Amino acid sequence: MSNKTRSILKAIAVILVLLAVLMELKFVIIPVLVVYKFWILVIAFGLLLVGSK
Repeated sequence: MSNKTRSILKAIAVILVLLAVLMELKFVIIPVLVVYKFWILVIAFGLLLVGSK
């Protein structure tokens, strides 16, 4: 896996975590995704694991 791909996966993971935190703090409300906050964090953690060496 190239460094560019790793960087993209890490960036996506950070964006997902920020989205989950903002939804928890009620700054961003996306009704469809509120139920899946836990799974968003799990997916972000998985992307971070895959993106790390």
